[in-house]
Amino acid sequence: MCGAARRSAHAQSKKRGSTVAAPPRNPYTFSRRDRDRLPRTQPLTGRVIAVTGAGRGIGRAVAARLAAAGAAVAIGDLDAELARETAGAIGARPGGQLLGLSLDVTDTPSFDDFLRTVETQLGPIDVLINNAGIMWVGPFEEEPEEAALRQFDVNVHGVLRGMKLVIPGMRKRGRGHVVNIASAASKVAPAGEATYAATKHALHGYSTAVRAELRGTGVHVSLVMPGVVDTELAVGTATGPTRCLTTDQVANAVLDVVLRPRFEVFVPRQVAALTRLAALLPGRARDALHHLLVPDQLAALSDRSVRAAYEQRTRTARHPEG
Repeated sequence: MCGAARRSAHAQSKKRGSTVAAPPRNPYTFSRRDRDRLPRTQPLTGRVIAVTGAGRGIGRAVAARLAAAGAAVAIGDLDAELARETAGAIGARPGGQLLGLSLDVTDTPSFDDFLRTVETQLGPIDVLINNAGIMWVGPFEEEPEEAALRQFDVNVHGVLRGMKLVIPGMRKRGRGHVVNIASAASKVAPAGEATYAATKHALHGYSTAVRAELRGTGVHVSLVMPGVVDTELAVGTATGPTRCLTTDQVANAVLDVVLRPRFEVFVPRQVAALTRLAALLPGRARDALHHLLVPDQLAALSDRSVRAAYEQRTRTARHPEG
């Protein structure tokens, strides 16, 4: 349905008064039926959502998509000026707000200040999107120690830090949602991405354990695991047999999981079936499937210079990407 037709249908449903669902008692557990019956234009009106690493890439697309859905969105980025510029470029939507703030996910006081500012200016945080992440690509024995440590600091401890700071308040309110942007590398480990894959495996394990602790509290934990996305983080890498994803495709998946919380979300969905199949196969068959479907980034990266600017910036300028 085109935009004009959708708006017309929504107007007619409002007139009939019976096809637009009232918000569920718990606004964090939308069934598929609830979600499909919500007003199409801005189903997240009244929700406060904070996104880390949102100055560019996936984070920027996610912030734009959630703002378009009516949420009040806080954009956090180590580059404070970029965060403010991004908030201005996206533009506030009716009933919502956009806020650009400085955020260093590797620093607890910075993360705490970010969350406190969001709650002061926008209200209690309903959803935290942990998106900030960085990646080094190359032979494991050639990876600089600072690059490996930096990936764990941003990709793992940055997420853990956010969860520890925001979840206690959510638990007291009896509702909330943390969405961690992980990667298909949470389930597979491409050659040339040893440390990056290790950080995403760690994030999967941590999220699984925290989710178990939060069962029954009204606080949800989700993992969004995309394949290779067309961002600076993935420059020079291969996608294997799947197509390179756009940031909008990931943003749409995030919006969907915010509306209908569940734990594991793969983008594209076919990756879920492949990982489940691999888990059932004996060793040799699993290795063959891995060789067939998981890209070898060492072979793909024939010219390391294409990643030089990105890796230099993430190691020295300390601007997490996502």
